[in-house]
Amino acid sequence: MTNKLKIAVACMGNTTAQHFGHCENFNLYDAEGGKIISEKSVPNPGHKPGFLPNYLHDLGVEVIIAGGMGGGAVEIFNEHNIEVIVGANGNAKSCVESYLSGDLKSTGSVCHEHNQ
Repeated sequence: MTNKLKIAVACMGNTTAQHFGHCENFNLYDAEGGKIISEKSVPNPGHKPGFLPNYLHDLGVEVIIAGGMGGGAVEIFNEHNIEVIVGANGNAKSCVESYLSGDLKSTGSVCHEHNQ
């Protein structure tokens, strides 16, 4: 059995965005057996409360990586059983590789200045 996983990183270009909802794009990575097998970028379709977690769920995302995220978004991801990793920074692909190797752990950093 292969272990496939779809991971999204909230980004400004190829850098992990510090504010999930205000990112420019989402870099999407397909991983299998602990390795990235494909990647693509999709533009952020717009920041509306509750929209982005459902949008990413519809794309089949199982893990979301970001610098910080509001509590409302975290709750919706949790409802969809999507793993939330916050506190990440730097190159998006490096963050995904760290996650796949078990080195990237969520700090639980929630953005409080814009809770909806």
